[in-house]
Amino acid sequence: MIVAASTARISPLADIEDSARGTRIEIGAEVVIDSFVKIKPAGGSGDVVIGAGSVINAGCVLYTGNGIRIGRNVLIAANCTLAPTNHAFADPDRPIRTQGFQPSRGGIEIGDDVWIGANCVLLDGARIGSGAVIGAGSLVRGTLPPFCRAWGQPAEPRDWRKAP
Repeated sequence: MIVAASTARISPLADIEDSARGTRIEIGAEVVIDSFVKIKPAGGSGDVVIGAGSVINAGCVLYTGNGIRIGRNVLIAANCTLAPTNHAFADPDRPIRTQGFQPSRGGIEIGDDVWIGANCVLLDGARIGSGAVIGAGSLVRGTLPPFCRAWGQPAEPRDWRKAP
């Protein structure tokens, strides 16, 4: 089920797929979803909730997986991937495609007023505290505290005043 606030601005070039498994996609007030954003139910039945005033820029892909919760006034730059699911691959005698998915690591949670730079990847279990800034090209796979500045693969909190 897709529910969008009347004040949300969703580009006609965005692709938001409805779920056959009951996943709820909720788009809050004054959310902006740019061209070529893809929201795809895959790998689980978690809900996607996008808080009021958030912006998802062009080329981002959000898989519903084990769920995504995006806070209020979050800025997600172009070409980011949010993948709250992981393929199972333990049986070398079977194609990965037929092995299903690993147990949930809790989905993805992004606090309020977060800025995620371009080309970032957020994996199942990622938690980003409110007020954080994530540098472009980072991989987020664990917990990042509120108001941190983090970047890298994996993203780690760093002193931005000493950035190269």
